[in-house]
Amino acid sequence: MEGNGKSLERVVSLKALQLGNSFSCKICVIGFLCGVCLTSLFLAALTSFASFQFSPNSTSTSYFINAFTGRECDSKPQAVERMVISQNLMEVQVNNPVNSIYSAWSTMLNKSNTGEEMFSQSTLTDGSKVPRPPHLDNCKLTREANQILDKRTEDGKLPPWTMWKGFLNNYPLSKKDEKQGYNGHQAISKGAYPPWIKGSDEENYPLTREAQRDIWVHQHPVNCRDPNVKFLVTDWETIPGFGMGAQFAGMSGLLAIAINENRVLVTNYYNRADHDGCKGASRSSWSCYFFPETSRECRERAFELLNEKGALASGVIRVKENYTTKHIWTGPVPRVWGSPWSYMQPTTEVNGTLIGYHRRMDWRWWRAQALRYLMRFQTEYTCGLLNVARHSAFGWEAAELAHSMRISEYFEENMIDSRSAIEEYVWSNHEPWTPRPLLSVHVRMGDKACEMKVVQFEEYMRLANRIRNRFPYLNRIWLSTEMQEVIDKTKLYTNWNFYYSNVRRQVGNLTMAVYEASLGRETSTNYPLVNFLMATEADFFIGALGSTWCYLIDGMRNTGGKVMAGYLSVNKDRFW
Repeated sequence: MEGNGKSLERVVSLKALQLGNSFSCKICVIGFLCGVCLTSLFLAALTSFASFQFSPNSTSTSYFINAFTGRECDSKPQAVERMVISQNLMEVQVNNPVNSIYSAWSTMLNKSNTGEEMFSQSTLTDGSKVPRPPHLDNCKLTREANQILDKRTEDGKLPPWTMWKGFLNNYPLSKKDEKQGYNGHQAISKGAYPPWIKGSDEENYPLTREAQRDIWVHQHPVNCRDPNVKFLVTDWETIPGFGMGAQFAGMSGLLAIAINENRVLVTNYYNRADHDGCKGASRSSWSCYFFPETSRECRERAFELLNEKGALASGVIRVKENYTTKHIWTGPVPRVWGSPWSYMQPTTEVNGTLIGYHRRMDWRWWRAQALRYLMRFQTEYTCGLLNVARHSAFGWEAAELAHSMRISEYFEENMIDSRSAIEEYVWSNHEPWTPRPLLSVHVRMGDKACEMKVVQFEEYMRLANRIRNRFPYLNRIWLSTEMQEVIDKTKLYTNWNFYYSNVRRQVGNLTMAVYEASLGRETSTNYPLVNFLMATEADFFIGALGSTWCYLIDGMRNTGGKVMAGYLSVNKDRFW
């Protein structure tokens, strides 16, 4: 706020000099100064949970997000300031309606980042209704809807994947519909594909929808106590120096082993969830962030067997220590679906050339499938983290949209309270609003130099401008990096709007392990995970193929309907 205060003083001083020396002018000066002070105090009091500010000295915009120590439901994220410093400061109004909407959303999100308060009606200071935030998700209702889609029916059939999305499954039938024999709940799931895959077959890696369905069926046997059901129980990798990307890749290898040996994979201790943000049974568990990899019944049965004498010797259950590191990391991928990697689309560009085929294409396809399955549905906690990040980044723009609707000649106040059936049930499947198009750029430097030739930020931006040359309406970048020097350089690119997390970054070449330890476990897990998920949803992506993190982002995008968006890599000397 020190820099902001100085800018404020300069504007005030200039204005005061222009007012002259008359008594009436002096009274005006005093009134003016009081007004500015009240305005600055009001702006400083606006609370949220993110640092959200505009760059004052250029036409570029940077959005700072400090959202990664969120707590579930009863959390009180850090108070935040939003201050706009520019030559137009004099136009800021205390009762600015956009401020009022943004502040109301921020206050509600501070009470619960999972969204319950956001979708209940409240009023602004002028007595009008608070519009529903288009950029946020109702995490509780989303989780409830997804639970239906992640559980077998009572008679052991697959979930109702064929017809129901969002909250449409909850639509109450009229007596007339029932009399006429309409039975919306008689969904036939045989041959259906799971709903967490977006797009058609052509918009994803080959056989993605089929593979996702088969993995889910494998991981959710009808009867977990059937003596023929075997298990592989494993902790997530905890080797010092292993990043999240390495952990994800390692678990992909263990899922491959489980499928090849016809075992149900059951994960146990996840060190990155061992923090106060993960509550109750979800602490130290993958289920803090995503739905469990198997059913509750199978997890219970696996841990029962783990404690039974002779279960390990009989082979009905195995653990990670039964397999070599080589087997986990470079063992055979499942061949259940043939060799779909042999005809993957050439959509990755390296040094100006599309890469059609290279070594270990099988692992590239499989790790994408494994991670997509493991991340198929987010928990309320993860959903809440994303709410905080989206509000910090896009909340002001969303408030402007909401206000523009208010001043429309077609606006009616009672429309805010409306809950028509089509809005409540059919439109419920629409994802939170994000300003588009959005380019995600992940810059990996630091200690990665020991594994690959690192590339400077200028090369990433050269590729960004290449994309913009084809899509001139692209001007937003979601930037993720561990290096402060990269953030500093964004000021040079005045024709781009940057969004990035407000977290302490590396200065110099610390190892990633030392850097993460300095942030603490909760922040060092939450902030990269949010960046990862935002990157998978962006319209375009630029990264380094030598980075496991970028490799996995690319895999998630290619199983999320974004194959045809392509991938531009800065690496010229290494692929995978």
